[in-house]
Amino acid sequence: MTQTIDDETQRILDAYGFDEATFTDLRERVRTGSLGPATNVVDGVVGPPDPADVVELPAPGSEAYDAAREAGLRALRAGEVASVVLNGGMATRFGGVVKGVVEAVDGKSFLEVKISQAAEIAQALGADVPVVVMTSWATDRATREFLAERGVPEPIYFSQYVSLRLEPDGGLFRTGEGEVSPFSPGHGDFLIAFRASGTLQALRERGVKYVMVSNVDNLPARVDPVVIGAHINAGRPASFESVPNEGDVGGAPASVDGRSRVLESMQFPPDFDHSTLPLTNVNTATFDLDALDRDFDLTWVYVEKSVEGRSAVQLERLYHEASRFLPTTFLAVPASGPQGRFLPIKKPDDLVAAQDELRELVARPAV
Repeated sequence: MTQTIDDETQRILDAYGFDEATFTDLRERVRTGSLGPATNVVDGVVGPPDPADVVELPAPGSEAYDAAREAGLRALRAGEVASVVLNGGMATRFGGVVKGVVEAVDGKSFLEVKISQAAEIAQALGADVPVVVMTSWATDRATREFLAERGVPEPIYFSQYVSLRLEPDGGLFRTGEGEVSPFSPGHGDFLIAFRASGTLQALRERGVKYVMVSNVDNLPARVDPVVIGAHINAGRPASFESVPNEGDVGGAPASVDGRSRVLESMQFPPDFDHSTLPLTNVNTATFDLDALDRDFDLTWVYVEKSVEGRSAVQLERLYHEASRFLPTTFLAVPASGPQGRFLPIKKPDDLVAAQDELRELVARPAV
């Protein structure tokens, strides 16, 4: 296959962990139809999550709030908490630039806000709160250069992997210029690359016991003592944040044959009634660090994207599939308000409309 790939793309594949054997196997499965849209749908009876697996984020003034806050502050002061920012995506709706370096509010990029949030709580508590940034072949260099130029303290970096887009018949997708088309195969890479890169062990050696994972463009998902404490007090190794379902048909906490887990939209049966689900997944999670020190046999999902006006297949993995392997709490959080945890910015209009909320968020006390 390498003889059909240009030198620059081959350099990218070599540098970012392209697994040719796995790719060849997946490509054959697409060709034969054993991996496709129908195989995305999970086997089993799908329904709402078990209410026993859902925990409301405690409200201020309650005993549960005080207990969660104290547990979170204790962990933070002990240097046991790190922030992991998923920064592998390109902002195609912002002109194809690296999403993390786009200006979010008042001259600060998304990444600068994320890093400063961790620095603020660390300073307030006199503690160490490491920031880890997962990049990709498409974002790594630009991210490092941007943060260095801005004088931002260097975070811990690791990169996710790279793969190649396919035609729906399993052939290599090529652009109009005849070039193959690399892409990053989903945030499920976090569960693999975080450990394989040595980042997990490096954090362990610094005394970290908990990691909060969030998307670079969801700025309300900051390290919060109450959220960390709610995770600790729930007593399970994984906590996935969710907001009330307001008619969304995206990813959500659900159950498969009675066992709760997060499913992405394409994994639900086509006729499933999403209105029966109380919550929507927001792709923010807190993990016990030790729980991530294992292999995860993640499912490959089949996704079709439009590239140059043509259908291109991307085979991806999802990090919230960790909920299939780990005992999980679904932490129900408000999307907005003083405890709000979800403000997705997907296109420029969203960013313009959110400026007042973002300024209020940036001004919010760290503790």
